[in-house]
Amino acid sequence: MASKPGILTEWPWTRLGSFKYLLLAPFVGHSIYSFFMSKDESQRDIGYIIIFPLLVSRIIHSQIWISISRYRTAKGNNRIVDRSIEFDQVDRESNWDDQIILNGLLYYIGYLKFEQVHHLPLWRTDGIIVTALMHIGPVEFIYYWFHRALHHHFLYSRYHSHHHLSIVTEPISASIHPFIEVLAYYALFNITALATEFTGTTSIASFVVYITFIDLMNSMGHCNFELIPKWIFSMFPPLKYLMYTPSYHSLHHTQFRTNYSLFMPIYDYIFGTMDKSSDKLYEHSVERKAEVPDVVHLTHLTTLESIYHLRLGFGSLASKPHTISKWYLWLMWPVTLWSIIITMVYDQKIIIERNLFKNLKLQTWTIPKFHRQYFSQWQRGTINNLIEAAIMEADQKGVKVLSLGLLNQEEKMNSNGEIYIRNHPQLKVKVVDGSSLVVAVVLNSIPKGTSQVVLQGRPLSKVACSIALTLCQRGTQVVTLDEEEYKRLKAMVTPTAATNMVLWKSTCVSKTWLVEDGLSEDEQLKAHKGTLFIPYSPFPPRKARKDCFYFNTPAMISPKHLQNLDSCENWLPRRVMSAWRLAGILHGFEGWNEHECGNMMFDIDKVWKASLDHGFSPINHVFLY
Repeated sequence: MASKPGILTEWPWTRLGSFKYLLLAPFVGHSIYSFFMSKDESQRDIGYIIIFPLLVSRIIHSQIWISISRYRTAKGNNRIVDRSIEFDQVDRESNWDDQIILNGLLYYIGYLKFEQVHHLPLWRTDGIIVTALMHIGPVEFIYYWFHRALHHHFLYSRYHSHHHLSIVTEPISASIHPFIEVLAYYALFNITALATEFTGTTSIASFVVYITFIDLMNSMGHCNFELIPKWIFSMFPPLKYLMYTPSYHSLHHTQFRTNYSLFMPIYDYIFGTMDKSSDKLYEHSVERKAEVPDVVHLTHLTTLESIYHLRLGFGSLASKPHTISKWYLWLMWPVTLWSIIITMVYDQKIIIERNLFKNLKLQTWTIPKFHRQYFSQWQRGTINNLIEAAIMEADQKGVKVLSLGLLNQEEKMNSNGEIYIRNHPQLKVKVVDGSSLVVAVVLNSIPKGTSQVVLQGRPLSKVACSIALTLCQRGTQVVTLDEEEYKRLKAMVTPTAATNMVLWKSTCVSKTWLVEDGLSEDEQLKAHKGTLFIPYSPFPPRKARKDCFYFNTPAMISPKHLQNLDSCENWLPRRVMSAWRLAGILHGFEGWNEHECGNMMFDIDKVWKASLDHGFSPINHVFLY
């Protein structure tokens, strides 16, 4: 919101939320009915029915741009501005589709009100030429001066400052304006439509091509990476006055008082508002190489819907925990099906996120395989090869630490990552499974004064065994549900500590359960009312009790100086980072020169202290029934 919001700042349908699209429903229904159901041929107008596909194409166009932009800025090559994007910007820009709804309403109402736009020809070359000339002349010129006026204190504080809150822009930042400001832009762009109408050269193409051109240039100008190659300007030098670049417009968002032009910098040159560093920034950005991170976190897809929750997917979904399915994702089943097919054949990791922790450069890579594929015997070899290839790529690039997240460090698959160390004993990159910090987080999640805990899992993992042994040594009773696991754990500890190992009995009174994601409903029903279920595995258990409390999977709250955190890690809340991911950061920052995989464990107290010293804090669970 602007610093001093003026009249007509808020969009009229803001309170409708996702239901705002219903505003278009009567028009869409009427256009479909009149085209397909009408017996009168004169009622079948392709110009009327094509409005809805145009709106859908605009949404798809914008989403393609945001996905590409986020991928390129995470990768680092040609990135322009290094400052971070945070959750407040994602929330502010979540209504980027409002202007598309407005566009649809104006087109539909305009069609129903004005007879002269009925039965337009699909294409007229002279109409395209008139549209281009009117844009180059009046539209660009008027926009330049209108834009300068918006930067006057009165209008800037009431309206345009809302757009400039996004210093580091994304493609959808181009659409984030107050309602009345967008109305003014649409009135300006309507000059081309009036010109073609006045000259009798209007066609469907003149509308479709022009609005697509506006979207293309707007998205390109607001993406935070330079994509215009130098050879274009070398071949035709005057082009620098006729077409802006992403780096050119980014200076307008960082300097505010320069580079006002819409798409053609010529007016900045004419009126002396061209930023003198424009050429230098362009040269720097276009030559910038891909970034080499210090620490990489290797994760993978989870549910089928997780492709939409990736940072490269829908930004508004990625900024919220992946917990509740959205109804409209059912409409995306063709895309979901396509993604499943792609994961069957695609054999490269994907860079999805970059962060900065003090002077440590971080990246998150994703293995394009879903959770269920990890349990498929015929996919297991392929997945292991993908993980190994990612480790080798990190090693070749000079990455210091690679942490294994989710099932990438599954014991049955790769022995907690040990198989890769055995295969490549000369690895320089340190492979971390995060077990020590996971144990530390779980132990510090147990309420103080707890004298007995229930430990569930078959078979017990490396983490579970470490938790059990530590608790027994500290004098806390550990109750196991499985007799074989009970015997196994008892054989691993000293006779004194073994007295704290207990086999489950119905009389067990413990209300603290340490569980894995395989916790069954029957096992949950054994727990007393008010029991705390504390997971020690990467995946949370399925909730079957409304009278018990479920902790997050092992994680900690990240400090404010961890930058560019604008998406949630799977089902975790905002700015909460899984212990497996955090372990790699600590490993890199502390400079620990050894792997943590296989049966290797670090000193738990040492790792916990390091996490607190670097500003990470425990989650303060607040429980509600």
